[in-house]
Amino acid sequence: MTTVNKVRIPEGVTVQVEGRRVKITGPKGTVEREMVSPGITITSDGKELVISTKSSRKQEIAMCGTFASHARNMCIGVVEGYNYRMKVVYSHFPIQLKVVGSRLEIANFLGEKKARYANLLSGTKVTVGNDEVTVAGIDKEIVGTTVASISKATHIRDRDPRVFQDGIYLVERA
Repeated sequence: MTTVNKVRIPEGVTVQVEGRRVKITGPKGTVEREMVSPGITITSDGKELVISTKSSRKQEIAMCGTFASHARNMCIGVVEGYNYRMKVVYSHFPIQLKVVGSRLEIANFLGEKKARYANLLSGTKVTVGNDEVTVAGIDKEIVGTTVASISKATHIRDRDPRVFQDGIYLVERA
């Protein structure tokens, strides 16, 4: 039994497969990913990316689907990009945000004297607005990890989260 997953390549996007490394280039940039799993082959004919396995094991069939999903996300990223919007919520102390190098500085969170920091991964563009943070990029994984880092930096400890609902929360994925 052979399992085959096909990913259609959009217009203006080129795909290069070098061994286990898949490189997708589009109008917004280039995304590379190493897709390693024994028994799975990845080929491209220019119009489709074909991910297949000859195994009938559930794990390898599932991994084919996972690799196909990664490839689809990469194609979407290089054509449209990913844009996540986060909302800054505070009721007790106004939170001040600013981007300092590769970190987001979160000052005056719950009235704390020391600032909190969130790491911003390279490949993302973070914009701080009035009670809003926008994270944009072409790699879905990197953008999502950056959003999680920002959200986790405002995690509340030693207080009742029902009363202290302050933080930076994901509002919209686009």
